[in-house]
Amino acid sequence: MTKKPFRLSPYQVQFLIVVGFAAVGYALYLRYLGIENSQVTLACDAGLQTMLCKARSVSTVLFKNSVFGIVALVVATLNLIRPSIVLLTVGIIAAGLGIVLYNVVLSGLAIGLLILGFARPAPATA
Repeated sequence: MTKKPFRLSPYQVQFLIVVGFAAVGYALYLRYLGIENSQVTLACDAGLQTMLCKARSVSTVLFKNSVFGIVALVVATLNLIRPSIVLLTVGIIAAGLGIVLYNVVLSGLAIGLLILGFARPAPATA
């Protein structure tokens, strides 16, 4: 008896597309309007306490320590071992944030592992 490969329903694919675009869109917003914008940088460094400044400081700490790439790689490896929609969603979010927010190498490797997860069999159902 052979197992069927891991396949997503059309609704799951649409959900993943929306989640992926939202994650990459937020990362682009944060990178170009929060991190690389010199006026925002000066205001935040001067002590401005807004949500953008807090998100900027949190994301700066996370990408300096390669957290986005490491999380994406760990989740993609778990998804390769045992594929599921939850792991795939978390992996797409972490990899999307990592690609845009300077963790390109680890996040790119994670995206490759996420794609390889479709070649593995799905978990057995009772």
